[in-house]
Amino acid sequence: METLIIIVFVLGYLAITLEHNLKIDKLIPALGMMALLWAIIALTHMDVFEVNAELKELEATHIDEILLHHLGKTAEILVFLLGAMTIVEIIDYFDGFATIKGYIKARSKRKLLWIFSILAFVLSAIIDNLTATIVLITILQKVLKDKELRLWFAGIIIIAANAGGAWSPIGDVTTTMLWIGHKVSAGLLVEHVLIPSIFCMVVPVLIASRLKIFKGDIEGDFTDEGSKSKYGTIMLYLGLGMIVFVPLFKTVTHLPPYVGMMLSLAVVATFAEIYSNKKFALSGVNEDSGDFQGHHSPVHHSLARIELPSILFFLGILMAVAALESLGMLFHFAEKLDAAMPMLGTESAGEKVSDLVVLILGAGSAVIDNVPLVAASMGMFSVGMDDPVWHFIAYSAGTGGSMLIIGSAAGVVAMGMEKIDFFWYLKKIAWLALIGFLSGAAIFVLLRNFVLDV
Repeated sequence: METLIIIVFVLGYLAITLEHNLKIDKLIPALGMMALLWAIIALTHMDVFEVNAELKELEATHIDEILLHHLGKTAEILVFLLGAMTIVEIIDYFDGFATIKGYIKARSKRKLLWIFSILAFVLSAIIDNLTATIVLITILQKVLKDKELRLWFAGIIIIAANAGGAWSPIGDVTTTMLWIGHKVSAGLLVEHVLIPSIFCMVVPVLIASRLKIFKGDIEGDFTDEGSKSKYGTIMLYLGLGMIVFVPLFKTVTHLPPYVGMMLSLAVVATFAEIYSNKKFALSGVNEDSGDFQGHHSPVHHSLARIELPSILFFLGILMAVAALESLGMLFHFAEKLDAAMPMLGTESAGEKVSDLVVLILGAGSAVIDNVPLVAASMGMFSVGMDDPVWHFIAYSAGTGGSMLIIGSAAGVVAMGMEKIDFFWYLKKIAWLALIGFLSGAAIFVLLRNFVLDV
């Protein structure tokens, strides 16, 4: 039966990977694969296990218990993402992101490259790398008319956004998974991954800034249009501030992160409703008018714009990987993989995990979605919370996807917005992403072994 399980998973994964070729949304094979895997386990009465992290062994359990356990862990991530997505949509409802364009005044291509890269790095750590990429490419399209130059900027934004999301517990779905799954704490994640992530962003930008295409000045539209809403700037800072508040809330209360995110959403939604009721959300437009965004409530409008397919995809893929974990397959695979690799890592908590294994996971995220890769690694390794292995996985999975345009959510959305050709990116940007990835990885290993002493 294990062979059948693997066949179903591989076929489902291929369907997800070939989404564009098959013209089938990836949530469909993800949900189907999840349901089939658990159905096979139930119908054939296969033994299911739970990993005992302290004893580093598998303990038998009942399918109802393990299914409920994994559903609960998955639901924590999904509810957290729903809250974050809604806050971002509320900010956008008030046209809050238009405020960012006001900070972009430079005419020099090199200066603009650094400005966009730094903005991508910082924004992605707060509103996630996908949203940061969408916001910055939208602004980019307004200030740059040269298509070729814009493609280069978009490529660097992808690298910077993925690097920025890797060190923040709220910057990428994978780091959020590790944080909510009690693999990393917010403080130590930042301490261990921030500097490597900075190198991952700075080195490629430094190299790119010396290229011929970034020499000279540009001519574009730098007029500050301002936000369409008088409350745009307020909602931008309020929304970003409340998202940043979530890790602080968890640190103080020790409650799961989704609780803090729900509180943040409640605060942002309250102000959104107040400002909307004042009928000033859009200057010159009365909310009783039929043109008022099509909704009387900014919260309802924002909830309607959430990407529910993404939420369902995460549900399917995380629960599918959970099925493999429950059978003990990931646990045994990790043991075999690590035994076959040269031991470049350090011994921690009685278990050795090779740095090469983690680097392979990072490189694999350029081809395979990093969400199931990280989900699988959480079931593979039984090291304790805040072990350097988890920090290295957060870095590698978060930044490795930059090496291919299809390797990250930021890359895929940029590909759609700017019609970036796969092979153009492979030729022009991939080598920069690889240098950045390896630079950050080298810095991580040096810091771990000689500075942080872990």
